Amino acid sequence: MAKAQQINPEKARWLEVLGIAMPLCLSYIPIGVACGILLHAAGFNFIMTLIVSIVVFSGGAQFILASLLTIHAPLTSIFVTLFFLELRYALLGSSLSKYIKSESQHFIWLFAVSMNDENYAVNYLKFATDKKWKPKDALLVEHYSLISWSVSNMVGGLIGSTISINLEVVDFALTALFIYMIVMQMRSHLTLIICLLSAVLAVFFMVITHSIIGVVIATLIASFIGFLIENAVRKHSKKPDDNWFLSKLFRPRATRITVEDQKAEEEQVLEKKKEQSKEQPTNSQAPKSSQHE
Repeated sequence: MAKAQQINPEKARWLEVLGIAMPLCLSYIPIGVACGILLHAAGFNFIMTLIVSIVVFSGGAQFILASLLTIHAPLTSIFVTLFFLELRYALLGSSLSKYIKSESQHFIWLFAVSMNDENYAVNYLKFATDKKWKPKDALLVEHYSLISWSVSNMVGGLIGSTISINLEVVDFALTALFIYMIVMQMRSHLTLIICLLSAVLAVFFMVITHSIIGVVIATLIASFIGFLIENAVRKHSKKPDDNWFLSKLFRPRATRITVEDQKAEEEQVLEKKKEQSKEQPTNSQAPKSSQHE
């Protein structure tokens, strides 16, 4: 029997990265098509749908944009809502900055404008667990996801006038996607506490404000509280990493063993070897002295 042909016989890096990004790209298709249909219902034509999908590149922001436009919300409230909603990317980008700080300013700018929640999760996980993962690979993941999302939006915009779907299903899928991202980023007890606190605060402030601004306010307050707790623990605790707040939760093996964890384990092994090498001369001197006696 003839051997099966390999998909990537020359081991082209762009194909390997495409294989890693493919689950993300495929998951964008149903949500992206539904988002394009909703944008068409809000009055966007084919070209405007394409522009919004590239410039905004955020499923949550585009769904909110279409929803606010359908209820004829003022432009000022739309801009303010989207601004605070997308402000989270400043925090997401700062956590990836240590991996791309050696790149050029043009590369960093291109990387920043192509980032969204889902490709951030993929890249952060790869940077943390794969020593061979490079900034160029991360940029490819962003571009693959951007192409998949934009094409899905365009398809949804084109067929928006001929097909109708139940948008409640889309809301469920989008919510499930964000829940998955939250679970994947929980690494300590503190993140779990802040997640629960932000959920309670979000419900409280949404009841008070009757607007999505309540979620933004809750996020900012919960993040600030988390910062204060972590800062206090690192200042007053002798071993911050062993503190209950910063100790790690049980996680799947693929997400528990990060590059930082591997470096820490290597340092511990080196320290033990140094201690053993220091103890060996003292142990070897004891028999000699007894022999002379």
